[in-house]
Amino acid sequence: MKVILLQDVRGQGKHGQLIEVSDGYARNFLLPRGLAQTATADSINTMKMNDKAKAEQIAREKARAMEIAEQLKTLTVIVKAKGGGTGRLFGSVTSDEIARALKAQTGIDIDRRKIVQDEPIKNVGTYHLKCKLGHEISGTMTVQVEEL
Repeated sequence: MKVILLQDVRGQGKHGQLIEVSDGYARNFLLPRGLAQTATADSINTMKMNDKAKAEQIAREKARAMEIAEQLKTLTVIVKAKGGGTGRLFGSVTSDEIARALKAQTGIDIDRRKIVQDEPIKNVGTYHLKCKLGHEISGTMTVQVEEL
């Protein structure tokens, strides 16, 4: 019997896959628990349409990530932090502060967890940080740290 999985089933397949299983397994286990539905012509067409819509969504997200990566190349984000006057900061500049400054200065909204800092920023100066934008696309942004 052919069924379409509604959830991931260990040893059988992932959500949305069309698989062939024995009649008893489908009738007694998969269908009663809501893990699968029988593969009719209508359900197969619906599955194909959902796959197509998901592929289009991924393509839009990749295009948006590429656009943001291009914008980040030309930007310099200025972050002001308290310092001791010698070029050394009292604390460190966090990725959350950088994300908020980026949003305020340019309107680009990037999650703080996507900004990669190899080491904490504890000195005044210019830094180049990597941003993971999703779908294996990353961009580099310039951050200039200034004292208050």
